[in-house]
Amino acid sequence: MDINDNIKQQLQDNPILLYMKGTPQAPQCGFSAKTVQALMACGERFAYVNILENDELREALKTYSNWPTYPQLYVNGELVGGCDIILEMYESGELEEVVKNAAPQENSES
Repeated sequence: MDINDNIKQQLQDNPILLYMKGTPQAPQCGFSAKTVQALMACGERFAYVNILENDELREALKTYSNWPTYPQLYVNGELVGGCDIILEMYESGELEEVVKNAAPQENSES
């Protein structure tokens, strides 16, 4: 599978996806750590990809997104932004709204 097809598949399979350095439990940079903290505070599950484990993906994603830095948060296949944007959105309450609207809804029928 072509690397861009791989990226598209990851975005299609995961409504909330964070490309980051490290993992949510062990971030490998301060920006990824701050982004994870903001996302976790919103209370929704999210998928992640550790871009340090795949050099080809790390470089291809910069071109795919036209965004040169990490982390990169995608919601419903669209790039939301990096750390600074995510933190601004968190402070304003917008991030929680965006991720809650994107999170898969549990079946609430009785």
